Amino acid sequence: MADNEIIENTVERWHDFLRGNLEGGLDSLLHDECVFLSPIVFTPQRGREITKTYLTAAGSTLAGGGVAPSGSNGSERRFRYVKQVLAGHHAVLEFETWIGDTLVNGVDIITCDDAGMITEFKVLIRPLQAVNAVHEQMRKALEAAGQL
Repeated sequence: MADNEIIENTVERWHDFLRGNLEGGLDSLLHDECVFLSPIVFTPQRGREITKTYLTAAGSTLAGGGVAPSGSNGSERRFRYVKQVLAGHHAVLEFETWIGDTLVNGVDIITCDDAGMITEFKVLIRPLQAVNAVHEQMRKALEAAGQL
């Protein structure tokens, strides 16, 4: 399989997971020694289980809970990917969502191995107000998961 085919397949499986359609869930996508790099926590989080914990917390945090403008159906306030760049064993997926009245703009940077397993998952977020909002929501989610 060519390099881009591997990352394309991995990203498609990631999207399947987000839609709830990936058999085996994150266990079938994350390498045992996956590293998660958070915009909130300074130290890299190492291993599949902790990566799953952070991705689950991020999913509940970034799902989108902003108030929709009047006259809209609210779909523009939900988590969505707006750009995607794939090269070699790497993907950069730009996303947008809302936390309250704060627009969250960020990227997921995914690296996979030759087998298509995610070895590194890095999340970057902007602007500062979004980082602060995500930090507060992630703190709550991680406390609920017993990680803080």
